[in-house]
Amino acid sequence: MALKEKEIQAIEDLCTQEQCCIDKYTKYSNEAKDPVLKDLCKQIASKEREHLQSLKQVLQGKTPQCDCNDSSGAQYQPTATYNPMTETEDKKADNFLVTDLIGTEKLVSSEYNTNVFVFADAAIRKLLADIQIEEQNHAEMLFKYKTANGMA
Repeated sequence: MALKEKEIQAIEDLCTQEQCCIDKYTKYSNEAKDPVLKDLCKQIASKEREHLQSLKQVLQGKTPQCDCNDSSGAQYQPTATYNPMTETEDKKADNFLVTDLIGTEKLVSSEYNTNVFVFADAAIRKLLADIQIEEQNHAEMLFKYKTANGMA
């Protein structure tokens, strides 16, 4: 199925969002003080790369399979690094990063929620809905990290 111009533009916009996420998670994994947060950022950056590859496949006329049953957010149980009762400079710095990343995930999830309705093809809508769920899971994982470390 050939994509319409509006569909192509939507996928290209989502590609831009995913690339920004990859760049941000990579940057923040280098800036994070806590090794747990560093690893979480690397893990999510990897998932964002998968999203970008899926979107590029759609632009090439292919629709990758999706599982539509992602439970990584529900299963994530971070180890606390910071004492919930104290405020250190490292904790404040990491809290800023995590709070910013949650805001980013909210924005990206919203973009998928809006753009899913642009597409006539049910398989593409299913893929975009699956990616949106994964973006929500990323936000859940980040929030669990904040909660475990007394930042929420």
